[in-house]
Amino acid sequence: MLKINLINEYNDSLKPYKKTILKALKTAFQVVEYKQKAIINIILVNDERIRELNRQYRGFDKPTDVISFENDAVLDELGDVFLSIDRTIAQAEEYGHSFERELAFLTVHGFLHCLGYDHLNEADEKEMFTLQNQILNQAKFTR
Repeated sequence: MLKINLINEYNDSLKPYKKTILKALKTAFQVVEYKQKAIINIILVNDERIRELNRQYRGFDKPTDVISFENDAVLDELGDVFLSIDRTIAQAEEYGHSFERELAFLTVHGFLHCLGYDHLNEADEKEMFTLQNQILNQAKFTR
């Protein structure tokens, strides 16, 4: 069972984001066949907030699209995924696909980081990106 906590620090309405995030995460949870009870926190922020996080935790003084913090300390809590809605909008336009597809991609990307997947080397990147694509295709978030 997956419990999803959606925290919207971006604006006052979750409506434009909720359906896409829930569909992406539920599909990801099924595809990776995660059998344990789990909690994940999805926090929607602006570029200014994610820039602060990026500077504080990664040493990069610029906004990024998604930052994930895996939570090993709490048994059922997978972690926190911060998504920049400003970056999501810009990247959807830049890559020529829908906002929903970009939001789903970043949500799945952050979720997989919370499960320990990474893309620091070529083999790990191939594994993570193949799984991302499988999840997005199964959820019908195509380019």
